[in-house]
Amino acid sequence: MRKRLISLLAGMALAVSPVLTMPSEAANAIPTIVRDAEIETTIRDYTTPIFTAAGLDASAVHIYLLNSDQINAFVAGGMNVFIYTGLLIATQRPLQLIGVVAHETGHIAGGHLARIQEGLHAATITGILAMVLGGIAAAASQNGGAAAGGIMAGQDMAERSILSYTRTMEASADAAALKFLDRTHQSSRGLLEFFGILQQQQQVLFGQPNPYLINHPLTTERIDAVQEHVDQSPYSNIPDRPDWVIRHKRMVAKLIGFLWPLPRVLQSYPESDRSVYGRYARSIAYYRVGLLQRSIPLIDSLIAEQPQDPYFQELKGQMLYENGRGAEALAYYQRATALAPDEPLLSMELAEVQIEQNDPSLIKPAIAELHQCLQMEPDNGDAWRLLGMAYGRDGQMGMAALALAEAAAANDHPKLARDQANQAIGLLPVGSPAWLRAQDILTTTKTDSASSDDSAIPLQQ
Repeated sequence: MRKRLISLLAGMALAVSPVLTMPSEAANAIPTIVRDAEIETTIRDYTTPIFTAAGLDASAVHIYLLNSDQINAFVAGGMNVFIYTGLLIATQRPLQLIGVVAHETGHIAGGHLARIQEGLHAATITGILAMVLGGIAAAASQNGGAAAGGIMAGQDMAERSILSYTRTMEASADAAALKFLDRTHQSSRGLLEFFGILQQQQQVLFGQPNPYLINHPLTTERIDAVQEHVDQSPYSNIPDRPDWVIRHKRMVAKLIGFLWPLPRVLQSYPESDRSVYGRYARSIAYYRVGLLQRSIPLIDSLIAEQPQDPYFQELKGQMLYENGRGAEALAYYQRATALAPDEPLLSMELAEVQIEQNDPSLIKPAIAELHQCLQMEPDNGDAWRLLGMAYGRDGQMGMAALALAEAAAANDHPKLARDQANQAIGLLPVGSPAWLRAQDILTTTKTDSASSDDSAIPLQQ
């Protein structure tokens, strides 16, 4: 699992801290987007039928995981769905999560953000988070001015309340969600159960604002409407798919292992828990605190039981690589990518390990892995950055400059993108496909002062 640092506007942390808390991090930590091949694939498999039932192109819907222990999810900037890790952990079975995503899909299909979607459609993810989280902080304090530090001057109230829906819109999104679930022959009971989780959470908070309820006000009428549908739908008693239940339990165990402090992990998955999920969570938690003598035997036991599982292989590789044992890690990443050749993150991780070995024979294979990744994720700025490094070590300086231009463009750093594109143009053969692509970057990147600060390229942890 990897966390991508999101560079927000100055003052963002102060604006958000009353509402959002990061697990095991200071309250004013910078929000992070979490990337994990296993979790992303699980959620994508859950949600693709819902997007299709809504008449959307599932491949055009982007799902982002935000590292926060709050129960929250939202849509913004076109077809971008943001899901908090706290919500994933809080859901007890797949259909609860699927119900939430179906509701959010109802907002997309219903055009509920039409007033401001045009402006946000071209916004960067960083900008969306700044506006959204700043707006949540303002709503929580009941003071629009509280978000001023996290919102650019000149943005109107609509942007501050981007996620605040009317009761009519909420009821409409619920109705759409129920329709999508019926179309896919799935039970809507999970959505009803999630509403119960929200109510229970609100009681525990004793009046403290829950971000999801700030933006998605939960009313008795909404609950009654979903209950009525559950009572009537022919699909209400259809259970979760057994294989999805297993994947959901693994996803939750993995998130807890990576995001919770070790003592809390051990409370949820004590040493006596010899299940796959218990060993998975503990192996991650022990490795995170440097106890490889405990983590390695646990992941080895899982690999021995399921040698064809790419994500167990990936985790073993990550443990070794991050502890200075890259040569040993390489074999595990290679097995992971062989078992899951269509996972772009696995290809990128393997390439990173190959590059870091300082072995010239591994550079061209790393370039091939990164091209494989970028075929599936053409806007992956981290993969472009690694490709620039690989081309540089291979002596292909023109291609290196072009890759770095792509990385800067993907991360919304137009000045840097143009600088690197100009450098590539001077090094590449005139008229070649790469030379023409560098020209395209010059044409398409903007240089206005409102663009992102090129001094703060998002990093990867």
